[in-house]
Amino acid sequence: MKKIYGLFYTDLFLTNRLFAGLGACAVLFLLSFFFTWLGSIPELVFWLLLSLVLIDIVMLYKTRNGVFAKRHAPERLSNSDNNDLGVYIENWYSFNISAGIIDEIPFQFQKRDVWFKTNLKSHERKLINYVLRPTKRGEYEFGDIHVYAKSPLGFISRRYTFEQAETLPVYPSFLQMRKFELMAISNRLTDIGIKKIRRIGHSLEFEQVKSYVAGDDYRTINWKATARQGNLMVNSYTDEKSQHVYCVIDKSRAMKMPFDGLSLLDYAINASLVLSSVALIKEDKAGLITASEKIGAVIPADRKPAQLNKILEVLYKERTRYLETNMELLYSTVRNVIKQRSLVVFFTNYESMNALERQLPYLKRIAKFHLLLVVFFENTELKTLSEKPAKDVEGIYIKTIAEKFAYDKKLIVKELAKYGIQSILSPPQNLTINTINKYLELKAKQKI
Repeated sequence: MKKIYGLFYTDLFLTNRLFAGLGACAVLFLLSFFFTWLGSIPELVFWLLLSLVLIDIVMLYKTRNGVFAKRHAPERLSNSDNNDLGVYIENWYSFNISAGIIDEIPFQFQKRDVWFKTNLKSHERKLINYVLRPTKRGEYEFGDIHVYAKSPLGFISRRYTFEQAETLPVYPSFLQMRKFELMAISNRLTDIGIKKIRRIGHSLEFEQVKSYVAGDDYRTINWKATARQGNLMVNSYTDEKSQHVYCVIDKSRAMKMPFDGLSLLDYAINASLVLSSVALIKEDKAGLITASEKIGAVIPADRKPAQLNKILEVLYKERTRYLETNMELLYSTVRNVIKQRSLVVFFTNYESMNALERQLPYLKRIAKFHLLLVVFFENTELKTLSEKPAKDVEGIYIKTIAEKFAYDKKLIVKELAKYGIQSILSPPQNLTINTINKYLELKAKQKI
């Protein structure tokens, strides 16, 4: 009895078509008081409607399991990227149905409109795809899938609930990493560069003599090999390998600032992951250090197959802290961990010259032993305000302050260059491209 009650009370829903039919019956009953010629037509219509509803119930409930649904999701989601998910559905009824599907997605997305409508023929199968874009790393809990099935009559719908609860981790942007991996493998990384990289010479590692193809540097022609082969032959060189590349990520409160749903820390983490991946493909060694008021993770540089996965697992767990970075402790860690000259990419953020001056003594010390690249963020909101024309006194004041802060950012770049420290001032959305571009430039100039 309890089971029948559950079927017909909790899973049976009335549709708009039924309410429209009942409304039409009510109008006919009302009109019959004024037009006697209607006679028993309203009663006949009502009983016909009731009969159709009963037939509809029998059609939907005579099959115990008329519908099957399952969620198609990857093992993990990529932060800040569009992730493809889907709902697989099968119609096991002997007639066509129309179905409404609700997938209970995690609360972090704050979406209440994940409702899909579809029509399925008898025994037809479908995969309904949709996209989710997470903006925070961590665990995301998915709930059940609800399918509301309607027969061709469409007076009621029967709800099917499929227990599909699962927890999916959201990792740093590995989809972006894979895209850059493919470009690195096919030697197309310069396609993403904002500027062309001018090579001032060749690295010391000779690779092979090969046939000339359009685009090869004519200065590398090997005239002896050309004379022997009868075709133009050129010397091929490779970049120096096994150079150490360390990403040092600041986790202090300066990296909590949001942009387009992500914190600056997340942008730095995504760029670090991609840079480490490209460095490993270029046969360099990648390492990682995270720091705030205390040192977080330390991964010595290596190029073992498991190195990238180790970096990914560490970055997945990192969180912003609310104290300033202990630069003295960071300097000590860099000196103890990094034993040979390396490229140290320091992801941080400075909003004023005062913030830089507090850290500058330690940055200069690190730059004595390593090639230091400081990466910090352009405040795009201030840039928008400074470019917006002022219409009143308040607008002039706001524009002046915005220009002052923007000018401070440029002064920071000049101040770092004064002490031989490389820097990147980048909008958050272009951080990965600019960082990769700078890495390729430094390798081309043989500064590492």
